[in-house]
Amino acid sequence: MLRLENIAKVFRTDEVETTALNNVTFEVKNGEFVAIMGPSGCGKSTLLNIVGLLDNPTSGMIYFNNTLVSGYTERKRAEMRKKNIGFVFQNFNLIEELTVFENVELPLIYLGVPVKERKPLVNEVLDRMQIAHRAKHFPLQLSGGQQQRVAVARAVVSNPTLILADEPTGNLDSSNGKEVMEMLDELNNNGTTIIMVTHSRHDAGYANRVIRLFDGEIITENLQTEKFL
Repeated sequence: MLRLENIAKVFRTDEVETTALNNVTFEVKNGEFVAIMGPSGCGKSTLLNIVGLLDNPTSGMIYFNNTLVSGYTERKRAEMRKKNIGFVFQNFNLIEELTVFENVELPLIYLGVPVKERKPLVNEVLDRMQIAHRAKHFPLQLSGGQQQRVAVARAVVSNPTLILADEPTGNLDSSNGKEVMEMLDELNNNGTTIIMVTHSRHDAGYANRVIRLFDGEIITENLQTEKFL
């Protein structure tokens, strides 16, 4: 599904040059659950932005479904994202002025799905995430765990082949965090590929493979034969 070859990302100002990623190479196959770990500032979020086609690398190649996508214009990257990738963020990134239903509906609007088709799709995923009873509420009326349920629902409503999760339990207590990880695990068991950035060893235990970054480079890459549940 996804292959990165010799990826580098350098941020430059007039006085400073910072290498965020250096010679990063790895592959993610369909149906994998991959956790990316490492200390703050090691390049995890930069890598996720590049994998999610939110940014282009300074050098190196990215293949998505055997198509070379590094170097794409923002417009072409946006098209690829809309059709293939769902995002789950630590801070939820819900739109406060929209209801739960409207937040989850947004990706379908961007994809041009007709109104009559959107409603059953949204209701189905809200039921699946056990948040349908809050469909008419606004984000600020929800608990952190409920907001993350809505964020996951929004990420999966368009049935993406890949979900990128950036510290998905970082702002949740242990109980709500466990529920979110179980949701991601269920999605993965049903065939969705997941790449997750996390500081949590517990959350990483749900993954099939753990990639560890340090100073912008991969230092270890370990398969996990059994998930930690």
